[in-house]
Amino acid sequence: MPNIEFDVIQAQDVDIREISQDEDEDHPMNILHEALTIRGVGNVTLFGLTNRFEEEFPPGLHSKVAPEEFKATISRINDILQKMQPTNLKSFFCGCICCCCTLGCSLWPVICLSKRTKNAIAKALDYDNNHSYHKLGLHWVLKKVKCDSSNMLEYVLSIEYIPKKNLMKPD
Repeated sequence: MPNIEFDVIQAQDVDIREISQDEDEDHPMNILHEALTIRGVGNVTLFGLTNRFEEEFPPGLHSKVAPEEFKATISRINDILQKMQPTNLKSFFCGCICCCCTLGCSLWPVICLSKRTKNAIAKALDYDNNHSYHKLGLHWVLKKVKCDSSNMLEYVLSIEYIPKKNLMKPD
């Protein structure tokens, strides 16, 4: 019978990268989901930003988020749009009237107000992401995408899935 030493650590010629790549392909948790998009349904769109988003719960979020939590986030965004869009619209009309005299400079305040609206929405989404959605593996973001029917760009809410980290995988 050969002499076997149990306490001796022996090196093996195995490449860890090969094992981890094989596991990543077959592992069901590593399947990435496509991001959900929520388009604007308002009747006024100014610089690609509509005045309202749909509050209907998308079927892709079932068993991931409570419908009440989803509705609270959408209503918070709609409240921001409801407060800011009338001011943006009035400034836009005034800027258009004075555009010929000011050589287009009268539209700068409207662009700045629109940027302020986008920043306010981004801050609200960031707050919700940090307090609840990141824990659920979701990330909300305001994205600029191309419209289906034309070359125009519009802002949509995108709900992206954060991939879960494999705790069994070596660093």
